[in-house]
Amino acid sequence: MATASKQYKNIGEDLWKGRAEKINAELFALTYGALVVQLIQDYEDYAEVNKQLEKMGYNIGTRLIEDFLAKSGIGRCTDFREVGEVVSKVGFKSFLNITPSITHSAPPPPPSPKPDGGSATQASAGSTFTLTLDENPLAEFVELPEEVLEGGLWFSNVLCGVIRGSLEMVQMQVQVDFISDVLRGDETTEIRVKLVKYLEEEVPVGDD
Repeated sequence: MATASKQYKNIGEDLWKGRAEKINAELFALTYGALVVQLIQDYEDYAEVNKQLEKMGYNIGTRLIEDFLAKSGIGRCTDFREVGEVVSKVGFKSFLNITPSITHSAPPPPPSPKPDGGSATQASAGSTFTLTLDENPLAEFVELPEEVLEGGLWFSNVLCGVIRGSLEMVQMQVQVDFISDVLRGDETTEIRVKLVKYLEEEVPVGDD
């Protein structure tokens, strides 16, 4: 895995260097900040703003994944641990030029073994990985007022949606949540990604 991890890191760096349509980081942060402010004004409910940011991210993720797969040349991952390595070292690097550190957690053991033993993909349901962002381009120049902190806003919740949307397009249903954020006074900014289940490939109507 160490060799593969290094390989993914190199792929991410190459993709970022080769990306012609880079956007100025300061402009990117300010534009995103303006979007969040507009949502707060529109909905006046921080829980709803969190939902809208996640929904926007989901829609972005479902579109980014095709470009990502085409340019990275990465095939199907063997397990959810490898998925986490690709998300961290290739996905985040190629689009945001950051590489979050990653911690893997195995799924809890089943209460009792099934007669058929279950499949490998079923067994990995419940697996999680946690991404720790040492830097967050979305949160540059941001300081949240007390009212926003008390309201429970996750300022960068769009990232959760991007991860959920992109992984759903490659047949993985995941639950993605911020569990801490330095903007809210936490020591670290962390996103937890939990595998809910693998999705079945959809067969077009009329095909056997």
